[in-house]
Amino acid sequence: MSLPSVLSPLGQCRRTALRTFAGVFAGAAALWAGAAAAQTPLRFTLDWRFEGPAAPFLVAIDKGYFKDEGLDVTIDTGNGSREAIPRVASGTYDMGFGDINSLVRFRDENPNVDVKAVMMVYDRPPFSIIGRKSRGISTDPRSLEGKTFGAPVADGAFAQWPIFKQVNGLDDSKMKFENVGFPVREPMLASGEVDAIFGFAMSSLINLKSRGVAVDDIVVMLMGDYGVELYGNAIMVSAKFAEEKPEAVKGFLRAFVRGLKDTVANPSAAVDSVIKRNDVAKKEVELERLQMNLAQNVITPWVKENGFGGIDATRFEKALEQIGLTFTFKNKPVAGDIFVDTYLPPHAERMID
Repeated sequence: MSLPSVLSPLGQCRRTALRTFAGVFAGAAALWAGAAAAQTPLRFTLDWRFEGPAAPFLVAIDKGYFKDEGLDVTIDTGNGSREAIPRVASGTYDMGFGDINSLVRFRDENPNVDVKAVMMVYDRPPFSIIGRKSRGISTDPRSLEGKTFGAPVADGAFAQWPIFKQVNGLDDSKMKFENVGFPVREPMLASGEVDAIFGFAMSSLINLKSRGVAVDDIVVMLMGDYGVELYGNAIMVSAKFAEEKPEAVKGFLRAFVRGLKDTVANPSAAVDSVIKRNDVAKKEVELERLQMNLAQNVITPWVKENGFGGIDATRFEKALEQIGLTFTFKNKPVAGDIFVDTYLPPHAERMID
């Protein structure tokens, strides 16, 4: 038998094997391309910068939790917890993270725009008034009378001032409110240009410390400790996106809960997802901010008992009553007009491990 006649069957087998492998590879590539094409794009806006409290959202990206749900999520920073609402309402973003109390007012002022909250994250709001003892501010709300405040107009905490002053019986006719930009708010308090500012506790307190203000000179009035019975930031969605892609909304919340649980279990590791996106952030600062946020606003006694994401309908109605103290509703809503829980993961999946 000649040499070519011996090798030819082997060559034929090799060619067959190569064709088979190529076919399998091409099929796998097609499946991968199909899966990638099937990923639903979702644009999400935060309320603020990439700082510690944003960790659960970023962990869900970095660990592939959104991809597991077939979502291609883009998360952008925000300019305040109130501004996230018109971003979603306009359709610029599909979902967002913002102040639910401002959402109540926005919906009443814009009845043709339907944006709803679908998951409560800040069961206790971080709305605060932050002052300095050296500027005459104490834990007594009456120490605020006659003082000058740095009050960004887009700030969620400042939006609650009408409620705070009414439930605490304050006269603000002799107070001065300066509409300052977010970047200069804490620097102005640190330099003594204002006596107090409005802000989120976990942001302003730590920013003041980082500017060299002594901790024992800083006074933080959490509005929730002074009779303001409101909720805080929630995840919200445009009605159009929710109607067209309800499974995407459900998938986003499932992935977020996974990211939130990971963040609670290991805040130090979670904050790394923030640091990699913020060149000027310091890990120890953002970790402190995150831990403060979790302890004060996210993991409350109610959440420990009932799990993440839901609301107490009775409490929410009380919050609506307080909003109505200083805001004239055109059409007063009920809880179901603002918040829906139909997209939330099952209750058991939302319990703290």
